[in-house]
Amino acid sequence: MTIEMDVLDKVAASAFEGFLVRKDLVRKYSRQYPVPTYVVEFLLGRYCASVNELEIEEGLQVVERQLRDRTVRTGDEELFKANARKKGSVKIIDLVKARLDSKNDCILVELPSLRLRDVRISDTLVHEHERMLTEGFYAEVNLAYDATVAQEAGGRPFAIESLRAIQLSNPDVLTILRKGREKFTIEQWKDFLLRSVGLEPAALTQRGKLVAILRMVPFVERNFNMIELGPRGTGKSHLYQQVSPYSHLVSGGKTTVAKLFVNNASGQRGLVCLYDVVCFDEISGISFDQKDGVNIMKGYMASGQFSRGKDNITAEGSIVMVGNFDVDVVQQQRIGHLLSPLPEEMRNDTAFMDRIHAYAPGWDFPKLSPDNFCNHFGLVSDFLSECFTNLRSGSRVSALQGRINLGGALSGRDIEAVNKTISGMLKLLYPDPSVVVPDPELEAVVRVALESRRRVKEQQKRCLKTEFRNTHFSYFVGAEGVEQFVSTPELHSDEAISGDPLPAGQVWGVCPGGPECSVALYRIEATVGPGSGVKILNSPVPASFRESMRYAEQNLYTRAKDLVGDRDPRGHEFSVQLRAMDIDTTGHGLGLPVLIALAGALIERSIKGGLIIAGALNLGGSVETIANPVAIAELAVEKGASALLLPISARRQLFELPDDMATKVRIEFYADPVDAFMKAIVE
Repeated sequence: MTIEMDVLDKVAASAFEGFLVRKDLVRKYSRQYPVPTYVVEFLLGRYCASVNELEIEEGLQVVERQLRDRTVRTGDEELFKANARKKGSVKIIDLVKARLDSKNDCILVELPSLRLRDVRISDTLVHEHERMLTEGFYAEVNLAYDATVAQEAGGRPFAIESLRAIQLSNPDVLTILRKGREKFTIEQWKDFLLRSVGLEPAALTQRGKLVAILRMVPFVERNFNMIELGPRGTGKSHLYQQVSPYSHLVSGGKTTVAKLFVNNASGQRGLVCLYDVVCFDEISGISFDQKDGVNIMKGYMASGQFSRGKDNITAEGSIVMVGNFDVDVVQQQRIGHLLSPLPEEMRNDTAFMDRIHAYAPGWDFPKLSPDNFCNHFGLVSDFLSECFTNLRSGSRVSALQGRINLGGALSGRDIEAVNKTISGMLKLLYPDPSVVVPDPELEAVVRVALESRRRVKEQQKRCLKTEFRNTHFSYFVGAEGVEQFVSTPELHSDEAISGDPLPAGQVWGVCPGGPECSVALYRIEATVGPGSGVKILNSPVPASFRESMRYAEQNLYTRAKDLVGDRDPRGHEFSVQLRAMDIDTTGHGLGLPVLIALAGALIERSIKGGLIIAGALNLGGSVETIANPVAIAELAVEKGASALLLPISARRQLFELPDDMATKVRIEFYADPVDAFMKAIVE
């Protein structure tokens, strides 16, 4: 089947000639033969790494012949064994696993597809490929049969004469990758990375693409600990099982301390020493054969070390945990927290949570359907996996120096986690460290890293609120930049009042009510640019809001020195948009909230999170009396605000506020507009 090459295919063909494969062919053959995807891609990459249809067809014949002749289907085991006896040897593609036979002081190999458990192998081959002593690896094997040995008592006639691991060995892969990356725009490169792991970017949302790229970070960052939970059927474990020979999937989550870390009896290193990534599938089933298994894992996730007797062993394998929610993410937050699917000994352990560097939002990735799979060209998996493993050395955190600073709410472990995520994302998106990352892209990566870590922090907060109450993660662009806060979308939205400070120029304001309007919530958003005057972006502009704006503008000019210091509000143009959150759309009585939005935008200061501001101004700068402050307080509680800012004249009327309401919102009072502004802005 031929395909029509699109723009991305043509760019890829010019950048990576000889390292591309059509991903629809990969799926075709991986479903037909009992081997992982990367094994099929290894052969396709060897014989079909071309965009020329004739060359692809010729290569496919070779690939199909090798897969047909060398992979063992169920029921064909005895046929292969008989052929080995008849011909003296056969070539197969199989998983090679080895163990020590201490009685006979030798290493024996297991070939699962042939159901052989006692295949002889030379010590030289074992030392060259030590991974066979753990969970094994796929290889092209030359399997010999010795009839003489077969006639001996207890003889083992089958032996491995030679083997070739299914992986590329090319010292120049990063040079090729970096040179090829130069021909792509950033968006093209993101899409090409997704195609290279078999996904079609056109079928994914921006959030879906984010999840897919986050899944790749453990491959390029040493000792990176990540978790992804979400609905079933979203392909959470696919990348860790099918794409790279440097990754190992622990199915069902069950393992032993000896297999994962070190065998104290033999000294044999475990999975975290031999693989770049160890992924635990079905996280709810994680269990060890020893009681202290979780503690050993927790220590390794923190330091990258574990003990064998008196010796400390250092490893670089990343830990990934994936699992499922039985309900949607909203319901999951109602019945527990977003780490509830973890085993009992982990789910409420805030120290264990602290070791997790990033939490990928699996609910933002769609259930896989045929439309989600790529039918175009992508990098051959063995080339991509070699690039990934070579990118693990070093860190890219230096890209932040002098450009972005993290906010004060982050602890030492938070900063480490965010830095590791940033480093991994930059390695994936900008593999050449000499390339200067553009400011918008660097900022986008920082936001992803902060969100992924804050998601962990929010679950810690649900378990132990007193210790983890400050989760307002933020960053500054440049030394004098405005503080930008990063939230987690599943907890916050633009239409919900969250505990996070709002961006500079944005305010939650409340209409105090009146003869022609009811008490109602508004979000006011002001921005500043060159010019003069105030421009209201709403069309048509409600007459009452136009009046509120006129009063706010006049008070800003007359009180400029007290509000904004040496900044000149007349030398700037303000753009203001009013967003109604209730039925009322008049914008009546919003003079003070608008004034605070304008002043905050001008001096680039954020308003405290969870705060609603009430107050109608007149031209003289006085705050008008609020007729029904109790109704405003009740609205604040209903909308989920944590604080309410009211004029001091409303204090006595609030004695009528019911006790259950008074305990749900913190009420502060101000004497005048300047006092209100000082109490509203983040210190």
